[in-house]
Amino acid sequence: MSLTLLEIAAARLRQPDQLFITSDDGRYFTYGQFWQLAGRLAQTLLTEGAKPGDRIAVQVEKSVEAIALFYACVRAGLIFLPLNTAYTAAEISYFLGDAEPAIFIQSPGKAAPLGVKVITLDDTGGGSFMALAALQDGALVNAPDDAERLAAILYTSGTTGKSKGAMLSVGNLASNALALAKLWRFTPDDKLIHALPVYHTHGLFVATNTVFASGGQLLFRRKFDVNDIVRLFPQATALMGVPTFYTRLLQHEGLTRATTQHMRLFVSGSAPLLAETHRDFFERTGHAVLERYGMTETNMNTSNPYEGERRAGTVGMALPGTEVRVREGGIEVRGPNVFKGYWRNPEKTAAEFTADGFFITGDLGHFDDKGYLVISGRAKDLIITGGFNVYPKEVEELIDAMPGVLESAVIGLPDSDFGEAVTAVVVPKAGVALDEAAIIAALKENLASYKCPKRVIVVLELPRNTMGKVQKNVLRKTYGLPV
Repeated sequence: MSLTLLEIAAARLRQPDQLFITSDDGRYFTYGQFWQLAGRLAQTLLTEGAKPGDRIAVQVEKSVEAIALFYACVRAGLIFLPLNTAYTAAEISYFLGDAEPAIFIQSPGKAAPLGVKVITLDDTGGGSFMALAALQDGALVNAPDDAERLAAILYTSGTTGKSKGAMLSVGNLASNALALAKLWRFTPDDKLIHALPVYHTHGLFVATNTVFASGGQLLFRRKFDVNDIVRLFPQATALMGVPTFYTRLLQHEGLTRATTQHMRLFVSGSAPLLAETHRDFFERTGHAVLERYGMTETNMNTSNPYEGERRAGTVGMALPGTEVRVREGGIEVRGPNVFKGYWRNPEKTAAEFTADGFFITGDLGHFDDKGYLVISGRAKDLIITGGFNVYPKEVEELIDAMPGVLESAVIGLPDSDFGEAVTAVVVPKAGVALDEAAIIAALKENLASYKCPKRVIVVLELPRNTMGKVQKNVLRKTYGLPV
């Protein structure tokens, strides 16, 4: 039986003075101090009325307290619900209505939504939440250590525009963290540069939990700053990032073999890394970026090897203990990393699993001649931009409702910085002149910025097949130059 997150924590606390986090705001946390912080936050949530099994919704800027809040929920038997800081009030209203959290923790200064208890937390350890936590001693007794207990719900959009919550258990997260720590050779000597957001599975779980499981250290950065990252290389041993990190590093004159000689591992994920970027990075540094494949519902599924060939354009092979297969072009996954289903949506859950227990990812791909998985596309036209998922239907519905718009199709086009750029192809009503800037500005009022198109292309009609379905593959081919 694999360890749980609380058992991993117990192992870490055998050396409580081991340094866990060095933050860019000048603060330091040992494992013992971090666990005590998580305990104070857990006590606060329970004191404020949350009960085991309740959801705790969180929309705050990145901070040490934000990740401690996840561990606080694990300690208290609560379910952590992270929300992208770019979500608008309308989007937040949907999530709160669907998840019905006991408490909503948000950044100070934002309008508080109605019908839910609100506590504030800023990015420097301030806010009403931390004032309440200062009254606690952090000696909370941990919740029952059940691997099947839910640890988090992460929302992932659907093609209908309705987001659905992926339910992840304590065991899901612990098994993945332990597998990655072993596969990627993490030890207490490692120092990982953590510049990823913590409302996303990559920064919240992959980076944080993997280091936590290995007893290493996080060089915690609240934002990605390329000058700062290059400056940290001589102190660090590893970096986890999205393709955007690597394209921007390649633009920095300080990226050399000399500056990266202390580093042992560069990992990329959340979006496809262009083969060109992989080659250019190796030529500049002598390091082959290790690309892996995962998703919100499954954590990490595959990885290029730590030792051996890291093949550009592939995402490697299945993690130990995880099974990955391709049936009729579709990628399917089974293992302890796979989520428990969608929150309050048993019909959707049943539809996404095969009779023998494999999760149907919706991604398309194949294994190459050496057994490496190659992802060739997404069955539902998902766009991944800067590591974030965008489902076209949600954007299309808003565009189609605009005055003067007849119809639209939203696609992802290759982009050297973001992996894919959200692009809207729009047909105006007869006699109407549409304005690209006006459409984008209107969308920004209702959508997170990463979902908004980088370009709006106005056309007379959309290509269709004989059944009348819009041929997005034709649009991608027609307009598929880097933007």
